[in-house]
Amino acid sequence: MRFVFGDFTLDQATRQLHRAGEERHLEPKAFELLELLLARRPQAVSKADIQEQLWPGTFVSESSLTGLMAQIRRVLADNRRRPRFIRTVHGFGYAFSGAASVGASGRVPKSRLAFRVVWDEQVIPLRPGENLLGRDEDVAVRIEAPGVSRHHARIVVTDDQATLEDLESKNGTYLRNKRLEAPAVLADGDTLRLGRELLVFRSSPRAASTLTEVAGLRRPT
Repeated sequence: MRFVFGDFTLDQATRQLHRAGEERHLEPKAFELLELLLARRPQAVSKADIQEQLWPGTFVSESSLTGLMAQIRRVLADNRRRPRFIRTVHGFGYAFSGAASVGASGRVPKSRLAFRVVWDEQVIPLRPGENLLGRDEDVAVRIEAPGVSRHHARIVVTDDQATLEDLESKNGTYLRNKRLEAPAVLADGDTLRLGRELLVFRSSPRAASTLTEVAGLRRPT
C-alpha cells in the first residue's frame, strides 16, 4: 500500500518516504511508527500499543518513543504546537490527524496537467500534494499582503485534480466570489480570494510549452 498525505508519499512495499519526489530518511522504527499511525488513522494509538507493535516483548523507556516522534515531526516539518499531521493525545498516545489517501504501491503516476496560480503578475506553480497559501515563509504560495493569514488556505493536488480548502483563516477564503465553507475542486480560470487578495487558478496539459495567463488582474476595491 501507498499512503499519500500533503506532498509526502509513504510506500510500504519499498519502505520509502518521499516528499515531492525526493526521498526523506527515517530510521526503521520511526518509519514503522509513522506507518502504524497512518494505518490506524484517525484513531488515537496508545503508547502501550505502539510499544507492543514496535518492540514486542521488550521493555523500552518512553524516551525512545519520544525520540522517534521528534524525528518524524522533523522530517515532516510538522510543528507540535500547530500540527498538520501528528496529533499528541496527552496522557494516552498519538494520532495521525491529517488528510491521507491510499493507493497501490509502486511508481506514482505523473499528472497530465500542470497547475499554477497567478497573483500580482506572479505565476506560481503548484506541486503534487499539499500547497499552503499564506504569509508564512514555509508556504508554497506566499502572499505578503495585509489581511492574509500565515497559513490561510491550501490547494491539494492529486492526480489530475486540485482542491481548495480554507484553513480557518481570519478573513476567509473565497471561490467564485462565494466564501468557502468546505473543500472544493478547482477549474481552470477560477478566481479565488484570500481576504482581499485576488488570485486566478490555471491548469493546462503538461505538453503545452506556452502558458496563457490572465491579463489585467486587479484586486477588489
